[in-house]
Amino acid sequence: MKLQTHAQMLVIVTVAWLLFWLAGLPDYYQQYSTAFMVVFDLLILPPILFFVYRRAAKAGPGRALAVSLWWAFYISVPLFIYDLVYCGFYLGHKMYFLTTYWYLTVYYILPWVLFPPMGAIVDKKAAGQPRQA
Repeated sequence: MKLQTHAQMLVIVTVAWLLFWLAGLPDYYQQYSTAFMVVFDLLILPPILFFVYRRAAKAGPGRALAVSLWWAFYISVPLFIYDLVYCGFYLGHKMYFLTTYWYLTVYYILPWVLFPPMGAIVDKKAAGQPRQA
């Protein structure tokens, strides 16, 4: 992928993190019940999956898996770093933020579980379709 594409991906996840950070104030979602956060996590997962699926599907022949892996990286690693800085250092939770803010931790793992198989399925589906002239 081009450097510009990586920059765009980083900007997208950074803006998303900032919006989720703002929405989580004043206590970064700690003010909500566990049940609410489970439902919240479940509600935001389908739009994320759809977004990554669309990006993978538009990637071109044989590129969906690579694109889905890059999205797994960008949705997990930068967000982990942002949360580590905010929750771990600024709020003083250190690495314990991974359990305190479990609803964030889920999204450091789920992209790596869900996106690669989705990309592989998109690639397999595209390989089975006749090429357009």
